Amino acid sequence: MENERFLLDPCTAGYLALLRSGELAKRAETATEALRSCRLCPRGCGVDRAAGNLGFCLTGPWANVTSAFPHHGEEEALSGRRGSGTIFFNRCNLRCVFCQNSEISQAPAGVPAAAAELAELMLGLQAHGCHNINFVTPTHVLPQILEALVIAAMRGLHLPLVWNSGGYDAPEALALLDGIVDIYMPDFKFWEPATAKRLANAEDYPARAREALREMHRQTGVLCFGPGGLARRGVLVRHLVMPGLLSESREIFKFLSSELSPDIFVNIMAQYHPDHHVGTQAPDGSVMYPEINRRVSREEMAEAYACARDAGLWRFDT
Repeated sequence: MENERFLLDPCTAGYLALLRSGELAKRAETATEALRSCRLCPRGCGVDRAAGNLGFCLTGPWANVTSAFPHHGEEEALSGRRGSGTIFFNRCNLRCVFCQNSEISQAPAGVPAAAAELAELMLGLQAHGCHNINFVTPTHVLPQILEALVIAAMRGLHLPLVWNSGGYDAPEALALLDGIVDIYMPDFKFWEPATAKRLANAEDYPARAREALREMHRQTGVLCFGPGGLARRGVLVRHLVMPGLLSESREIFKFLSSELSPDIFVNIMAQYHPDHHVGTQAPDGSVMYPEINRRVSREEMAEAYACARDAGLWRFDT
């Protein structure tokens, strides 16, 4: 069990206080208005999504939901016994060439959900007994989530909220979530701009992810737990170890320890495998992205854990 300083007593979700003060509705209005010239993520497309125009995320005024269910495959601190109430959204503001959910993130999928319908999904997951509401790939639909949250909270939603993103979030948009999101669960994928450009079409990803993580940590701090060992508040970083990129893992771990906290909770993930475009045939007959066209070895994983320890991190699974 965690050290006592990482334990919290049961408490009411922060967004309920913002609901009573009227601040939650104001945040939703601000975010919805931002759709008219959307710069809610680092892409800064500036298109009028409220009018149905599409930017990089190919998402207009409504969120497309691909699934909503009690997820028992998330981190144990989220899934618990009754599951994490995950809501998966279509599309993404990254284009990872190895994406293991590309049929959801990079292709049309799901059904449009108005605010009342999205609120109903949240309440249904709560009624099912889920421990939290887990928004998966939510960055590009922040306004739609806040609009629905006002409705759901007015109707009795009280579960902690999880922001499960790729880490490519804008601090200005995250500021709208201050006091609303209880648990941030971002990826931190790459350290080098050239790698991020080649593998995710986002050269500025490393810099933007560092900014986003600082803001997430400012808002919620290190991961703390409530009754039953369930995550209650804080930041849980996911880092996918990739073949041949251990030098980037090492720098990411150094950043997390030195600029956030050595107490930051990190899930060092070993499940990378070639997917989506990786290993497919290019027009010239060559193999696409050959440098990552293999699984991560046991030796690489052992070195990744050693890098985390060397950086001063200690709260991670081995």
